[in-house]
Amino acid sequence: MAKDHGASIKDDKLYEDLRRQGESKEKAARIANAKAAGSLDRKSTRLEDRPKTELYDEAKKIGIKGRSTMNKRELIAAIRSH
Repeated sequence: MAKDHGASIKDDKLYEDLRRQGESKEKAARIANAKAAGSLDRKSTRLEDRPKTELYDEAKKIGIKGRSTMNKRELIAAIRSH
């Protein structure tokens, strides 16, 4: 059971998970509160808005070769041209 972090933290479990992953208290609180409010859009459809790790996973899923040496811009181009 997640500890109650007070009224300022809207999703205590997510906050604790983020802190365990090494996020700062401020960042963990922002993310937990945004997710609880429904304003956290982690599945952006614009490739430029997605983190490199998601782009890499997408490239891996669709079978793009050489993805491990690509930067974010190259991954975007490869995904779009696939």
